[in-house]
Amino acid sequence: MGNDAVGWDTDRRPGSWRTYRTKVIAGAVAVTLLAVGAVLLLRGGDEDDGSDEAVAQARAFLDAWAAGDPAQAATHTDDPEAARSLLESVAQYLRPESAEFTLTGDPAEAEGADVPAGSLTVPFTATFTLEGVGEWSYESAAVVQPDTESGEDAWTVAWASGLVHPRLEEGQTLVLSVDEPQRAPILAADGSQLAGPATVWNVSIWPALLSDPEAAWAALDGLEAGIDTDALAERVEAAEPDQALDVITLRDAAFRDAEDALRAVEGLQFEEGTRPLAFAARPLVGGLDPESGAGASGLQERYDEQLAGSPSAAVVIAERASGAAVDTLFTQEGGESGAPVRTTIDPAVQRAAEEALAAVDRAGSIVALRPSTGEVLAAADWPEDAFNRSFQGQLAPGSTFKVVTAAALIEGGTAPGDVLGCPQTVTVDGQPFENQGRFELGPDTTLHDAFTASCNTAFIGNRDRVDPEALVRTAEAFGIGGEWSVGATSFDGSVPLPEGDNALAAALIGQGQVQASPLVMASVAATVADGTFRQPLLVPDAVEQPYEAPSQLAEGTVEALRTLMRDTVTEGSASALAGVAGAPAAKTGTAEFDADGDGETSTNAWMIGFLGEDDLAFAVVLEDGGSGGSDAGPVAADFLNAL
Repeated sequence: MGNDAVGWDTDRRPGSWRTYRTKVIAGAVAVTLLAVGAVLLLRGGDEDDGSDEAVAQARAFLDAWAAGDPAQAATHTDDPEAARSLLESVAQYLRPESAEFTLTGDPAEAEGADVPAGSLTVPFTATFTLEGVGEWSYESAAVVQPDTESGEDAWTVAWASGLVHPRLEEGQTLVLSVDEPQRAPILAADGSQLAGPATVWNVSIWPALLSDPEAAWAALDGLEAGIDTDALAERVEAAEPDQALDVITLRDAAFRDAEDALRAVEGLQFEEGTRPLAFAARPLVGGLDPESGAGASGLQERYDEQLAGSPSAAVVIAERASGAAVDTLFTQEGGESGAPVRTTIDPAVQRAAEEALAAVDRAGSIVALRPSTGEVLAAADWPEDAFNRSFQGQLAPGSTFKVVTAAALIEGGTAPGDVLGCPQTVTVDGQPFENQGRFELGPDTTLHDAFTASCNTAFIGNRDRVDPEALVRTAEAFGIGGEWSVGATSFDGSVPLPEGDNALAAALIGQGQVQASPLVMASVAATVADGTFRQPLLVPDAVEQPYEAPSQLAEGTVEALRTLMRDTVTEGSASALAGVAGAPAAKTGTAEFDADGDGETSTNAWMIGFLGEDDLAFAVVLEDGGSGGSDAGPVAADFLNAL
């Protein structure tokens, strides 16, 4: 027996009835001559037995009941107050998703000592669609009696509890009891929980006891949880004095931090409870719908059926006064517990990534992978309750994409020692391109030096060395633009074929139409580290066939890229990692974007890389301001040093 019956949850709101229809057997109701004669005798020889009118009255009652309008249905009975009360109770505690009533036979003479002469019985089938049960049907009948007070041809439905269900007696109601299994957790690679049951505190207001509203608003504002206290004040003003108003549900840690200030306010109430929560990687793990408890985002939504399991349910008759169950009408057996979802997240790596982002308190993401397998070790986003940027962000990767561009150049015959030059600006069809800070390295600059210093003009000025189709093919060798099966929703990058010199120029430096997520750029670094693209994996059990790149980079290309990225740390723009252990190799990036479309550009700061002496690759991005070397670099260093 669950806890959904009357008396167990007296504040439950009535369920919504969404779709309703009443089916009536087509054609006129057939009445035998014998039946006609019997009714005529009862009605004093009247030539019309009124069966059509009786059926119409029963149908009107059922129509209104099916439409979720107990008040209207009750008007068709001889006891509207009692009818409305029970029908509203059934709607509240049975919580049908839909209701359907079908007339199932001809009306017949009603029998019974208290049945008025001339009454007819109209049989029907009731079918309710219920949560956790599906369709539940039973047979019942409406007794329709002549309404002598309203006129000769008037009929009314004789009200009785047994009309709702034949086994229902006065003072009883129908209750749907659903026993939900405990939601299974989402697990890290070591079996610890990324999401599971946790203590929460429901904060509410009791208007009658709220003696100092301003103190309440100040305490709630202090939570910095986005509570609209002006709107809350209006709700309190309009509420009944003894009507508790829900305000917010807080995690235990957040409540404890503010507990003294909150408890000091008379009229605030606190109730401890339990709810499944994400403990780490919150945007990736996702959350639950507060009303239904179903997964609403992230892994919680994707694997909702697996995590939730299947409930057992029963329809019972319960006493309205006490809520005590007295009879079971239907049982849905076979409730199964949910099954955990196991991910590849490494708790220590995840924690290091989240702490590195929290320290700078800027919108950003860190993704870490194991290059040898593609396993996702961390996917951190800040703010921690915001968008899953790490997997789904669609961002220009800026100069981190020069790893791909350099690969295309090397695969096309350009050696790291070949001279490219690095002027201050390059103009392509009237469009100027420049280096960040308008620096220049001179005409003798090699590919190696242009890469380590992140010289845009060197790559753009030598665009004739890169065939546009070759650039796309090289990106595909890194897995970019494929259809990945990670075990979670992901944006897998996009490198459209550049059409025209300007589009190619922008693409070579990770701008224009080139887009990637932090996951994609971490995979680019992992591909260099391992030598082969290995599609990232988050939930291995859910991945039948990982995506495979259509081609691979030449071994010589991979070796050259490793050297270029290592030298970028030791002598180039990624010097923020120079003191990090493990022989880090990296590439910086600063991507310009026009967020508002007003011509005012801002930048996203990137750094991608890998540890040459460890099996780890990473990507760091900070949104809206700064450069890869000076902003993303220190965050990457903090992350790696914490491992």
